[in-house]
Amino acid sequence: MNMKDRWRFVRRNMKRSKSRIFMTVLATAMGVTFLIVLASVGFGLHKSLAKDILESRSVTQLQIGGMEVDGKYQPITDKEIEELEKKDGMKAVTRRINLQQTPLFQLDQYEGSVQTVMAHFPSEIDAGLELSEGRLPEKENEIIVGHDFVKTLVSSEQQETEDMYGEDGMLKKEFQYDGEVIGKELKMTVMQTVDGEQKEHTIPLIITGITEKPARDWMMDQTVFISDSILKEVEAFTKTARGMITQPDMQGIEEPEGYDEVRGYAHNMEEVSDISEQLKDQGYLVYSAADELKSMDVVFTIAKAGLIFIGTIAIIIASIGIYNTMTMAVTERTPDIGIMKALGAHPKKIKQIFLLESGYIGILGAVVGIAVAYLISFLVNLFLPVIVENAFDEQLPEGFQFSAIPWSLIAISVAICLLVTIVSGLKPAKRATKIDVLKAMRREI
Repeated sequence: MNMKDRWRFVRRNMKRSKSRIFMTVLATAMGVTFLIVLASVGFGLHKSLAKDILESRSVTQLQIGGMEVDGKYQPITDKEIEELEKKDGMKAVTRRINLQQTPLFQLDQYEGSVQTVMAHFPSEIDAGLELSEGRLPEKENEIIVGHDFVKTLVSSEQQETEDMYGEDGMLKKEFQYDGEVIGKELKMTVMQTVDGEQKEHTIPLIITGITEKPARDWMMDQTVFISDSILKEVEAFTKTARGMITQPDMQGIEEPEGYDEVRGYAHNMEEVSDISEQLKDQGYLVYSAADELKSMDVVFTIAKAGLIFIGTIAIIIASIGIYNTMTMAVTERTPDIGIMKALGAHPKKIKQIFLLESGYIGILGAVVGIAVAYLISFLVNLFLPVIVENAFDEQLPEGFQFSAIPWSLIAISVAICLLVTIVSGLKPAKRATKIDVLKAMRREI
């Protein structure tokens, strides 16, 4: 009996008990659907959170907080910057210094106070700083501003009231500056206390660019980025490091050293881990998005494995029905088994026939289960975000998925289903090979 004959025998006998086979396939399909849908939640959340991390920060970026020398914290200076830039795989090293006061900025008849940062523009260019409008500074008095800078400017001719601000604490659109800012002169006024009297110094600046919109909707970038020469002019006026405003009780304060924010950028994500390990060995305090992704991958791998295990239980429960179906099939086909043995069929061939049938039931159940799982996953991603947003009044990130079904999950589900169904058919198949020919011909077991 060749494979074609065995397959024909299986199909013919399965048609005799359509109702029982249908219910068995249905139970198997339900188990597969439960496994895939349950595990797809883990895959979906993992995919969405990983995407959120990749979009919200550069995966090639390393945040370098400083160094630990003899148990003491040491900020990063130009000396360390030079060493970092020489590292293999390091594309660029950006450094920033925060101004130690919040200047007043005036644009036409509007004004506002925001955080001001000294940025090293050559390294920012190498790191791939992108602008939504304009260009990067080329002259000493040129600056760039954050994407949401104009949202902080209030008309100096209008008295500021609470009605001007929305529920989110931001200035309402009708009160915001709505003109062009590229190429405009922006006046920056810094202050210092001298002999108890407050003095001011105004520096004219030219806006050349606006940074790109932050990846996350809730993030705001209102920063003003100045050059080192502008920072030195501020320090020359205040006579303090980073424009710090002195007070009578602030005597003996040490001037800060080094940079407030240093970030390294690798050429690609594969080099981030190597550079990070090297820097940590040298005492640097380093953090990267790759570290976060690695930790998250471990957590979600464990979670997905647990969900697959729970889903497998549903298929194991369905295997009881398969065992029952195959046992009844052996009983009903006892005369056929006797005839095959009388004609010289090898017990191994008879066993393969019943294993083929149980495997066929598993394949049918897997196919139906996969199709239903994809349908449920589609409906979950379509309606659940709407329900969550309406119920909790929270806006989910664009493209957020609660459920995702990769091909690896399909392969795992099919493999588990086939394994369980074949194992369920082993004992009935083995029983079929032990049937006595004479008893079988008398329809007795």
